Amino acid sequence: MLRHPRLAAFALTVLFTGGAAARDYTLQNLRIDHPFARATPPGAQSGGVYLTIENRGTSKDRLVRIASPAAASVELHSMTMDGNVMRMRAIAGLDIAPGATVTLGSAGYHVMLVGLVRPLVVGDGIPVTLTFERAGAVDVTALVEAMTPGASATHGASHAP
Repeated sequence: MLRHPRLAAFALTVLFTGGAAARDYTLQNLRIDHPFARATPPGAQSGGVYLTIENRGTSKDRLVRIASPAAASVELHSMTMDGNVMRMRAIAGLDIAPGATVTLGSAGYHVMLVGLVRPLVVGDGIPVTLTFERAGAVDVTALVEAMTPGASATHGASHAP
């Protein structure tokens, strides 16, 4: 049972209309730049969202939650290589030091959309809410972009966003 049917309807409208999306956002001293996702093939169960967070302030902040109606759950992940084996694990949060820029890209940190509601289609806008320990929450739209050579559907481009 939906608690907020109007909010859910609005979120799904934004998700599936593919309207134009802003490419950067500001929340207090944080700048969120170029949130995007990669298109997924039909039947894909997961996808990724990538972006850059710049802390222009003098105090650290921490990304503590990510949510989106595009998937059953959303997780912040860390990816590392252990020899020839890629190891990916969910993490509880991500510190953003004062003056630092953190990239959530194809390697290292990224956002996983798990249990996609539908495939991510080029041109769609994916609503995502980022919640920070100090600055609060900001709603962003991740525009779905085409796959590029060397990219995977769940791990973005072969280069940082």
